[in-house]
Amino acid sequence: MSTGPGTPSAPAPTAPTTPAARSSSMFSSLKVRNYRLFFAGQVVSNIGTWMQRIAQDWLVLSLTGSATAVGVTTALQFLPMLLFGLYGGVLVDRLNKRRALLVTQTSMALTGIALALLTLSGHVQVWHVYLAAFVVGLATVVDNPARQSFVSEMVGPDQLQNAVSLNSANFQSARLVGPAVAGLMITGVGTGWAFLFNGLSFVAPLVGLLLMRARDLHVVQRTPRGKGQLREGLRYVAGRPDLTWTIILIGFIGTFGFNFPVYLSAFADDVFHAGAGSYSLFNTLMAAGSLAGALLAARRGTAKLRVMLAAAVAFGGLELVAATAPSLWLFSLLMVPIGMFGMTVNVTANTTVQMGTDPAMRGRVMALYMMVFMGGSPIGAPIAGWITDTYGVRAGLAVGGAIAAAAAVVIGLVLARVGNLRLSVGWHGGHPRVRFVPREQQEELAPAA
Repeated sequence: MSTGPGTPSAPAPTAPTTPAARSSSMFSSLKVRNYRLFFAGQVVSNIGTWMQRIAQDWLVLSLTGSATAVGVTTALQFLPMLLFGLYGGVLVDRLNKRRALLVTQTSMALTGIALALLTLSGHVQVWHVYLAAFVVGLATVVDNPARQSFVSEMVGPDQLQNAVSLNSANFQSARLVGPAVAGLMITGVGTGWAFLFNGLSFVAPLVGLLLMRARDLHVVQRTPRGKGQLREGLRYVAGRPDLTWTIILIGFIGTFGFNFPVYLSAFADDVFHAGAGSYSLFNTLMAAGSLAGALLAARRGTAKLRVMLAAAVAFGGLELVAATAPSLWLFSLLMVPIGMFGMTVNVTANTTVQMGTDPAMRGRVMALYMMVFMGGSPIGAPIAGWITDTYGVRAGLAVGGAIAAAAAVVIGLVLARVGNLRLSVGWHGGHPRVRFVPREQQEELAPAA
């Protein structure tokens, strides 16, 4: 691992692991008390977050009848990350992460409650939703890198891969519950109650953060205030091809492949004419696949780049298939593998970047990662909405899937070239095996074949 911002390092095919990490069980990081408190609080808060996402998208579609407006809402929520994400990472490296999370989680709670009051009183307008999305996005600029890097302080390096995977499983488990409850709530009592639940759900993580034992945290030296820290973080990533190309891939996936608020609401409303219940069903089935992908990642002992690249190709290819699905039920079933492969890409990329980064740089590197992943939505979501409104939602989903798959193939070839690797196709134990091997090894095996 590089220790300086300008020290180049060859791309590593896997993230570093320890014997303890390889032998850990699927839920081993939950043995850590501080992480249990964090995990339990996030269970409740994530359910509220997913309820608000569904309610927010459906409310905007109901107020405007436009998929572009849904895309604009998504873009506004992620625009602050695109504009200020790197500065958020600089702040996170300087701040006490637990205190920073107390502030950001409180601000998001108040925003949800304010939107609930506007909706329940019948005074909500689309600009209110736009403003609430932007305010949440501002809080996310600090909240996301703080939460990502705080995990290592709670569990230490040996349990980091497991904890990152369980965080994703937590988020996707809530995605199973949140959309289903939101669908019932929207059709039964209205979107305002979903916003209210989300606002109140932040009490759980706030209590968890307050109950943590500071003495049990793994101390990470905070970066003192100084000039050039933003450039230092960028130079660090630029000198690490494994980090650079992983972040570029996740940028393509996030910008063009993950615009599901636009696609799924339009498929439910315009293609299958099935209403909010089907929109919730699509999200629930995708969450089931995502949960499976996260749990499988928790069992793996390493974060392999070839797994990430193969999953990205499968993810994009399945989106192309879903774009042509003739029936509601076939489209619904395809949400499961799309969710599984999409989560495999996300978890593997996240773990690769976190485990391969110097702890003193982790806030800035994770801010860059989240800025690229989430900050691509202000670009991708309006484009997806425009394609959907102009050429139909099937065209929008197909374009997103094609770009995601093509990016994975190109980046895989670039990483192979940078790492002096070649593609090896053969048989092992009666099954086909595709992997990257050093060129020298490939050349040695060729005469024997």
